[in-house]
Amino acid sequence: MKVKKDFVGADFGTGTGIITILILGKSKVKKMYAFEIQSEVAEMAKRSLQLNNLCDRGEIICADLKTADDHIQAGSLDFVVSNPPYMKMDGIQNPNEKKRISRHEVLCTLEDVFLSSKKLLKEGGTFYLIHRPNRLCDIFDYCRKYRLEPKEIRFVHPYVGKAPNLVLLRMVKGGKPDMKVLDPLYIYDKDRKRTPEIEEIYSTGALKEE
Repeated sequence: MKVKKDFVGADFGTGTGIITILILGKSKVKKMYAFEIQSEVAEMAKRSLQLNNLCDRGEIICADLKTADDHIQAGSLDFVVSNPPYMKMDGIQNPNEKKRISRHEVLCTLEDVFLSSKKLLKEGGTFYLIHRPNRLCDIFDYCRKYRLEPKEIRFVHPYVGKAPNLVLLRMVKGGKPDMKVLDPLYIYDKDRKRTPEIEEIYSTGALKEE
């Protein structure tokens, strides 16, 4: 993802804050608002920001992302990024409540993420989404419903020869229809070591996590 100097963005469902920390550490964005509904996890994210001396530009908000426009002015953000819960409420669920909330649409749905992103983004603002390929039909449905036009899609594979298990999408609020399919992103090489591109994505110097 490409974010410019002085951009203001939000991270919906930040967890322990890794995406927010990577963005702050690798760019000169003016401000990142990171939403996390679980108080214990939000506190971990706050400590991670402190460990990395990023509290001047990053703010952890312990709140439901469905109420994001109570904390941030509607139509004010340059970009939103989200790695939300992937799984619907049907099927087997993790008995651990924290993991269940993180992995299943217990407290927020995919549509909630799209609606809040549409509310907060400027016209022409960018929405970056990390999700599962098996939800693409739902994703494209919400793209048109909420005027978040898909511009780029990239499939993430564990390694060459293995089917993708993640998909990365870049959408633009009010954008014109024209989507590019980018080259695959591979996590591991033939020796099961992280590929140079993945190493570059996660490199921020001495990154510290709580």
